Amino acid sequence: MRIGIAITRASNIEVTWTTAHIIVGLLASGVGVRLIEPWDFEVDAKGALVARAYALDPRNRGWSRAEVCTLLQTRRARRCFVALSSLDLMLIRINPMDNAVLTWCLRAQSAGVPVLNPPEALLMTSHKGWLASLPDVPKPPTLVTRARGTAHAFAMEYPEGVVVKPARASGGKNIHRVSHRRHQDLDRALDEVQKVGDRYAVIQAYLPEADHGEKRLVWLDGELLGGYLRERAPGEFRHNLKQGAKPHPIVLSDEDQALCKALNPHLLKAGVWLAGIDVIGDKVVEVNTLNPGGLHLAQSFTPDRDLVAPVVQSLLRRIGPSAADV
Repeated sequence: MRIGIAITRASNIEVTWTTAHIIVGLLASGVGVRLIEPWDFEVDAKGALVARAYALDPRNRGWSRAEVCTLLQTRRARRCFVALSSLDLMLIRINPMDNAVLTWCLRAQSAGVPVLNPPEALLMTSHKGWLASLPDVPKPPTLVTRARGTAHAFAMEYPEGVVVKPARASGGKNIHRVSHRRHQDLDRALDEVQKVGDRYAVIQAYLPEADHGEKRLVWLDGELLGGYLRERAPGEFRHNLKQGAKPHPIVLSDEDQALCKALNPHLLKAGVWLAGIDVIGDKVVEVNTLNPGGLHLAQSFTPDRDLVAPVVQSLLRRIGPSAADV
């Protein structure tokens, strides 16, 4: 049994990445892993879709995340060609969006290979306009637009100011907080945002509850696995770990479960398998489906539960009932 993983760059992988946890969990369950970088997909002379991959296979003494990451970082993992149609399942773990990878994975999907999260789901849900369009999900007042006049009129309604960010981006890049009536600041923020992705801007009312941190909730197949709180760095308004935020443990609350229940029909209808949900107060501010992280910290704050096992079992169930018994 083999699962392919489309990854942005194998040599960048770190032990704290959700992808590293998934790889080691699969290997421990007897599943081979084939890691494929964006430039390693091919259509051969016979018209078959193939890829050159880093090959990792189960072994008796098992694998640690450190061993896997070292092999990939130093590019010493075994290399082989694999026909995509021979894979039992494909995972997409790329960031930023790569339309070529999505195209290859769509071709694999059309050949009968399950792909998670599905390419069509990623195209739809990774755009922040998707969350903004869900009327029954609690979220801050949100506008998605390219029109400056509309953006200025919207921002005037919120005395606490607004947050401006690209409709397609992650990691806290090109995100700006703009105070009320600071029109030039809003124009500068829009200028920066429109350099990224599809040039659409997301303008959200600033939530004062952000002073108390932002939660990352790990969502799997309709259930919350766990989560943690991100407390922003001094002098910073963003809660991204890459921007210096500090993680803290949480206990999943009734409000968290209610937000999960509100999102479930939309995520499941789109075919999403794994997601990261960002919450401030009792509002969802982002849904991350392209390459959702957070499993490592959620696990570190929940040592009495194995959070990786449900992820692996969920993948094996997608392959077939017998695989889930591995």
